[in-house]
Amino acid sequence: MIQNIDQSSLFPIINPKSIAFFGASNRFTSMGTNQLSSLEALGFEGNVYPIHPKEKRVLGLEAYQSVQDLPEIPDLAVMVLPSGIVPPVMEECGRKGIKHAIVVSGGFNEVGGEGVELEKKLIAVAEQYGICFLGPNCLGVVNPHHKFNMTFLPFEGRAGFIGLASQSGSLITQMFGYLDRFGLGFSSGISVGNEANVDIVDCMEYLAVCPHTKVIALYIESIRRGRAFIELARSIVPSKPIVAFYAGGSEAGKQASFSHTGAMAGPDSLYDGVFRQCSIIRADSITELFDFCWVLGSCIRPQDNRVIVQTHSGGPGAAAADACSRNGLELPQFSENTLEKLATLVPHTGSVNNPVDLTFSKNPMDYFADIPDALLEETAANGLLIYILTPGQIIRRTMESMEIPPDQIPKLTEKLFNDQADSLAALTQNHQKPIIGFTFQSHKNMFIQKLIEHGLPVFPSPERAARAMSALVIYNQTLNDH
Repeated sequence: MIQNIDQSSLFPIINPKSIAFFGASNRFTSMGTNQLSSLEALGFEGNVYPIHPKEKRVLGLEAYQSVQDLPEIPDLAVMVLPSGIVPPVMEECGRKGIKHAIVVSGGFNEVGGEGVELEKKLIAVAEQYGICFLGPNCLGVVNPHHKFNMTFLPFEGRAGFIGLASQSGSLITQMFGYLDRFGLGFSSGISVGNEANVDIVDCMEYLAVCPHTKVIALYIESIRRGRAFIELARSIVPSKPIVAFYAGGSEAGKQASFSHTGAMAGPDSLYDGVFRQCSIIRADSITELFDFCWVLGSCIRPQDNRVIVQTHSGGPGAAAADACSRNGLELPQFSENTLEKLATLVPHTGSVNNPVDLTFSKNPMDYFADIPDALLEETAANGLLIYILTPGQIIRRTMESMEIPPDQIPKLTEKLFNDQADSLAALTQNHQKPIIGFTFQSHKNMFIQKLIEHGLPVFPSPERAARAMSALVIYNQTLNDH
């Protein structure tokens, strides 16, 4: 495995300083134009050279009739062209001295027939000129840390720590806004397409040494280099977790995968075994893929599977306890020392069993400070699942009863939420134990946003929170096994 990111053959593809772009015009109904527009919209700071046989300028950029006319040898060529002309254009790039390319164009191996031969021709040209290329039939790359978005949709969100290698191109773009809602983002998102040259193993090797990537996410429809995949994953996992979602296990998934990228999917049990062999954490859905990445990239790892559930509502607490049990998490009983601390904090109407159920508290601040502090000091447990319910209207009503001027209430409410989130975030560091929240409130809720800003994951259900905590436990067990 490479040791430095600039040793990767993918580095110029994901971090280019200059680009030759084939397939964009001034017609916004074309895919190439939209992709070039997405590149400009994110503020790419390198040189971009549209290649067009007729247009003098494309989207405000000086255009060139031929790649041979360019004033420099670009780091990267991007092709959004009819499939039949891609091989000769690749050859022109080779003659210019370009060594890296992204082939967005479809119509190759995935369609069968002549497409298979066309892909062989493309591979032969690339080999002749020593060109490393992504695709064909891919959507490109996004690297928000480099202000580089070579996908069809404009980038919405932020730079983050999730490195995604995907055999589905559009999945990357569809996750822009989804991840942003949870305060997350990509370090890099790589669409591999048909993997005619660069495959998912190459992407893993790059992401393993990427300094912005804390956790690697894989969307898989097939693995072409099984032995290399397993050996590389085994070498990566001790220092960086890998989470995978496999979409080809069922008969319907197998057929969809083949028509999608021409990939030959295998039985579900085979891939389950492969993931277990190399300690990859398997997600059962795309939602879980990013849930697991969220906690693995932001939470302290629990030392074992014993956790505490804290709630002020019996139903969510019971649901969380049930979800914990179904996902291999244990809810231990408390020591006498912990019970003594809770006696002064939990009203007699509440419960000091595990789950801890307050029902009501005269001092709401205890819920995010003294109570979780006492629970995290419990030596019989190593993680906390906490139910989040902060009714803004009640807080406003309370402040009004204190005769606080109405114009000051929003600012004071924000400060209160920020202080509570800060208090809870400090506890996870002080005790070196993970805290994962769950709620049925909207993630637009100010307090939920404050918790997320302070690095605390908050999931929309107790089931998802328990599954995420279980992923943390599994990864920690993996590290212990190594």
